[in-house]
Amino acid sequence: MRRILSAALSGGGEYADIFMEDTRINSMVLQDGKVSQAQQVCLYGAGIRAVKDGRTGYAYTMDLGERAMLQAARFAAGSMSQGKGGAGISSLPPGTAGMQGGAVEDLWAEAASPRLLDPAATRQLLQKVEEKARSLDASVIKVKAYVSQRSQEVQFASSDGTAFHDLRPRMSLSLSIVMERGGQTQMGYATRMMQTGAEFFSDALIEEIAGEAIRRTDFLFSASQTEGGEMPVVMAAGSSGILLHEAIGHAFEADFIRTGDSIFTGQLGKEICSPDISIVDDGTMAGDAGMLRYDDEGIPGQRTVLVDRGRLSSFLYDRISARQLGTEPTGNGRRESFRCTPLPRMRSTYMLPGEAREEDIIRSVRRGIYAQSFTNGQVQIGAGDFTFFMKTGYLIEDGRLTRPLRDLNITGNGPEALRRISMVGDNLRIDHSASMCGKEGQRVAVSQGLPTVLIDKLTVG
Repeated sequence: MRRILSAALSGGGEYADIFMEDTRINSMVLQDGKVSQAQQVCLYGAGIRAVKDGRTGYAYTMDLGERAMLQAARFAAGSMSQGKGGAGISSLPPGTAGMQGGAVEDLWAEAASPRLLDPAATRQLLQKVEEKARSLDASVIKVKAYVSQRSQEVQFASSDGTAFHDLRPRMSLSLSIVMERGGQTQMGYATRMMQTGAEFFSDALIEEIAGEAIRRTDFLFSASQTEGGEMPVVMAAGSSGILLHEAIGHAFEADFIRTGDSIFTGQLGKEICSPDISIVDDGTMAGDAGMLRYDDEGIPGQRTVLVDRGRLSSFLYDRISARQLGTEPTGNGRRESFRCTPLPRMRSTYMLPGEAREEDIIRSVRRGIYAQSFTNGQVQIGAGDFTFFMKTGYLIEDGRLTRPLRDLNITGNGPEALRRISMVGDNLRIDHSASMCGKEGQRVAVSQGLPTVLIDKLTVG
């Protein structure tokens, strides 16, 4: 590792690191009782990075022999800069078991590799999911169940003496169904994802997933659309946190601050919303999809307060953005695989609970929308404008939930919507659906959460 890091610094770099991984992803799809897809993806290799003055040289190889890795390191050094000379390398700690400067709490219940289901057991699991869904409602006519098991082993070393070795399991289960009643069909779904072993796939989880998919689909038969316009919107606790993630969270990522593209550039320390609002990005919740013992740059996992009682208190920093902005990294340097350079990315982003009860928030609205679940959406980072597709919700009339609603667009501006939050509920819920966040072609696992909140005005259409 010392020889490889020296080669990476040979182009005059200030910093270099090596990220090695061995990842296996086993997945299977059962569609109407038959396996329609089964595959294993193997990711095995190393990415080598050299950095100078914010410029990055990067190369990766699937050959972990020293000769191939030295070649990749020299390529990274040459692509970063044409200058000569190098930087010194701090001594790596003995082995690669922990961080230099002290131990980090082990967030895993077991140090052993996670247990995975073999193909036969995976098929049996999916059959149980289908049988449960069909048993709950006779109008189910189609079932598609999907399971993914990821076992990732990571080893990392950098020129500043940081080194770690980590195991990162991740399991997900998804179910989509089609129901038919009176010639009308509707489709619904439910998903879950956690960092754990195969013990995740319990009978209780199967019951939960199947019940949620049935309830969501059943809801659509009685739901309709409504006339649009500007109106108050109550965001339900849990999955509505996707609005927080997309409309606001990305604008806190420090690469957008470094380039001046974020609408929050220059706002650090300033009041940006009500004192009732505090927002956190957390990498320390055991088992959560966004949990990191170390990020992909060797920074220990931590809990970062982004908004503290209405004031913008931090951004989400990787090593490069932290250095350029004169602060410390927050453990948000993440990458999809060894083929990718790390970027500032969210982990689990949520708003802390307030003091209002959900029923009081709904009661305060004369006419508006109660947004219950969302599918996809878009956000423009610079301007902060967003559009989200609300799959299910209710019309609020005179402080009561009345007509079921579906298929509505909700449009607004992220920072403006944040300022228009006038009530925050006491019922924070973290959503553990299978959420993958995309940025610059890279996808990483995240989660989000929200208590029930009232936004005084958004555009519904």
